[in-house]
Amino acid sequence: MTTLLALDTATEACSVALLHDGKVLSHYEVIPRLHAQRLLPMIKAIMAEAGIGLSALDAIAFGRGPGAFTGVRIAIGVVQGLAFGLERPVLPVSNLAVLAQRAMREHGAHQVASAIDARMDEVYWGCFREFAGEMRLLGAEAVLPPEQVALPVDASGEWFGSGTGWEYAERLPVSVIGHDAGMLPHAQDLLTLATFAWQRGEAIVADDAQPVYLRDKVATPKAR
Repeated sequence: MTTLLALDTATEACSVALLHDGKVLSHYEVIPRLHAQRLLPMIKAIMAEAGIGLSALDAIAFGRGPGAFTGVRIAIGVVQGLAFGLERPVLPVSNLAVLAQRAMREHGAHQVASAIDARMDEVYWGCFREFAGEMRLLGAEAVLPPEQVALPVDASGEWFGSGTGWEYAERLPVSVIGHDAGMLPHAQDLLTLATFAWQRGEAIVADDAQPVYLRDKVATPKAR
C-alpha cells in the first residue's frame, strides 16, 4: 500500500499528516514563526507513531503556496532535503486547494471560494468545485485587492468561503452561504489531494519543487 507524508507551513499553522496501511495520522498546531523549530520534530513524532522509518515513504507532499513567503520556503527546504536523501519524488499541492478540501471535510461544502490574507491589502484567491471527492481549481489562482475577486463566470448554486482572506468579507463582492475566516490549511486535507495526484502519476523529482507566490513583490512598499 502507498505510504505518503504531507507537510505544510505556508500559513500560521504547521501540520504534518501520514498515510500508511490505509490509515491517516496527523499533527496540527497554530504556531506563528515557530515552523522552522517544530516541523522536523513533528515529522519525527508522526513517523514514530506509525512505527515506520522515512525509508518507508513512497513520496512527500507539501503546500507549495500561496502563503507566507518564509513559510513556503521552509516547507520546500525540508521536503527537498528529505526527498534528495531518500531518493523519493514529491507532490506539490496548492494551499488554496487545501483550504477548499478542508471546507468540504468540515463544512460539507462542494463549491468553495478560498482566500488567504496576502497582506499589502490583497488576498490570494482561488475557486474550487468538488469532483469525486477532490476539490479542483476552476480558472486560475490570483493575488488581487479584495474588491476585485469574483466567482467563475459559469458559477451557480451555493458557495462557501474559506480562509483568512474572508476577514475582508465586507469588501469581497461575492455571495456565499457562509464563510470561515479562521480556517487555515491542514496537512490532512493536503494529504487527501496528494493521494489523488499520486494516483494520477503527478509526482515530480525534488529538483522541480517550486514555490508558488503568485506575486513577485515580497516587501511592503515604503510610505512616500
